[in-house]
Amino acid sequence: MGLVDLEKHFAFYAAYHSNPVNITIHMLFVWPIFFTAIFLFDFIPAPFSFPYISFSFFGIDCILIFNFGFLLTLIYAVLYVCFDYKAGSLAALLCIFCWVATCVLAGVLGFQLAWKVVLVVQLVSWTAQFIGHGLFEGRAPALVDNIMQALLMAPFFVLFEALEILFGYEPYPGFHDRVTTMVDAEKEDWRNKKEKLLT
Repeated sequence: MGLVDLEKHFAFYAAYHSNPVNITIHMLFVWPIFFTAIFLFDFIPAPFSFPYISFSFFGIDCILIFNFGFLLTLIYAVLYVCFDYKAGSLAALLCIFCWVATCVLAGVLGFQLAWKVVLVVQLVSWTAQFIGHGLFEGRAPALVDNIMQALLMAPFFVLFEALEILFGYEPYPGFHDRVTTMVDAEKEDWRNKKEKLLT
């Protein structure tokens, strides 16, 4: 699977997310997981000082620290633009917004409150997704089969799927039909493997 082969990656993701309730759960909870993961980096000590920009926002003193959270944000943003420059650019902007917002929140909340927020959001978000897969999808999450693909691509694909559902977005004509064919074939293969295990 090529690193930026949008059809194959999206087909892999979509094969695990076909139930409308499960899709909705992921749309609600994937981005909070990304946000709070970036948030954690604002409190992880580093052996050296990071460059930063300080500014005031509505009377709040804010510091944008170019830390490991920024590096992770940059990796995600570049990867998403490589997938599809239209939807990817929107996803990249959301990633950057998350990084900026976490820097601001880190200063406002402080460590004592921030780690509790991160813990609650992560627990609720992951639990909701496992419920979505267990109760509604009837299939284990994609991260069971490919954890890197699932963690790297999930924020982009829930946004991409929302654009597709709400606006009929396709990066190019025929994309949806080709992906649907690939998803159907993958799901048929999964069903066959499941039946073999049960017999």
